[in-house]
Amino acid sequence: MKHKKTYNSLEMNTINGELIIEGPIPTAELASLDFHENLTAFRPAHQQHKALIEIADLPEGRIIIARENNVVVGYVTYVYPDPLERWSQGNMLNLIELGAIEVIPKFRSGGVGKSLLKVSMMDDAMEDYIIITTEYYWHWDLKGTGLDVWGYRKIMEKMMNSAGLEWYATDDPEISSHPANCLMVRIGKRVGPVSIEQFDNLRFMNRWLY
Repeated sequence: MKHKKTYNSLEMNTINGELIIEGPIPTAELASLDFHENLTAFRPAHQQHKALIEIADLPEGRIIIARENNVVVGYVTYVYPDPLERWSQGNMLNLIELGAIEVIPKFRSGGVGKSLLKVSMMDDAMEDYIIITTEYYWHWDLKGTGLDVWGYRKIMEKMMNSAGLEWYATDDPEISSHPANCLMVRIGKRVGPVSIEQFDNLRFMNRWLY
């Protein structure tokens, strides 16, 4: 499967300034940009910048960024599922994971996350993919937002719904370990029934236990 990456962008006016939402961003361009020090949800900012550069360099890797002038203030990543997770076991070339989405506090609550997802889905190549995201409450910034797990889950689910991702049931043990965790999925228009059946088998791998 060819991993086509069609660049798209939009300008966004927020109460805190104008942003450019763009991508998939080429590796060299991402490396040339500054990375905001508050992008620390997953690891220290300089380490996360390096990690995103590595993802952008992967054949399937996609990074959509929000930038204020020359500074990255938000991003969303798409990459093949982690080899240690069940979602990689089918070796499906048309299954990619929305691995991370992060926006600095200054630009939260202004629709930046939705805009990152909107630009992601402007690419027609996304219709060839099953896109998943696995949401775990322990990754959420509950302290920074002041929300409880259900409040955060509601906001996250609404944001993902805006890009066509919907809640899907699964017996994955990690997702099932807490009721706030969830699997969300978008199945592209050109994904065939064989791939959908293969994905369903990944969602429910423990059926033989019941």
